[in-house]
This record gives sequence, structure tokens and C-alpha cells, in this order.
Amino acid sequence: MRWLKLSLAISALLATALAAHAADMTKLTIQVKTQGGHPIDQAEVIVRWHANAKHPREGFGRAVRTTFEMRSNQEGEADVPAIPQGNILIQINAKGYQTFGKVFQIEEPEKTIEIKLNPPQQQYSAH
Repeated sequence: MRWLKLSLAISALLATALAAHAADMTKLTIQVKTQGGHPIDQAEVIVRWHANAKHPREGFGRAVRTTFEMRSNQEGEADVPAIPQGNILIQINAKGYQTFGKVFQIEEPEKTIEIKLNPPQQQYSAH
């Protein structure tokens, strides 16, 4: 009986700790578009958050995932699983466009970021 009460108390404590951190998470949607506003399909989207940000699973013996890699869909959107709020690095690679990379400060529970990619620049040779 004591074991059951202790187990329930520990479970309640863990649930409370996780619920407290849930407010610090963000559901992120990234929209990848051309300068003209057209969606870019199959763009590589890489999202990294800094490991020094407090993650709700830290301390529970689980590895903490700090990078997500995905592709944009036909509407140019990539949905990122819930990540900790704070500084988030977003990188975009798409064939026929300049590579994009920028750090964003994310503090909302839900956020949509629209990124417009530039066409490639002309290359010059010194020879």
C-alpha cells in the first residue's frame, strides 16, 4: 500500500513538472515561399534550438533532441514538433534558391514564420 501511494505521488509530481514546462513549448510552422509569394515544395528545413534552453525531459534520463530536419509540403509548409521557446536557428535549402539561415527568438505557444527565398546570385570569376 505504501509503495502504491509513493508511486502515485511521484507520478503526480512528474506530471506537474511536465505541465509547468508545457507552457514553455512552441508549435512552429514554417512557410517557405519565393519572393513572389509562391510556395516552394520539397525545400529542406532544418530547425535547431540551443541545448542550453531548458527542455521538459531533461533530467529524466532521456536523450534530448535538438535538431529537426524535414521537407516543405506542396503548400511550402513544414510543421515542426513542439520545441522549447528561446533562440531557434532555422536553415532552408532549396534547389534554385540561395541558402537561408537566421536565428529567431520564439516566445509564443504557436508561431508561423514565413521565409521568402532569394534566387541565386550571379557568380563571378577572377580569371
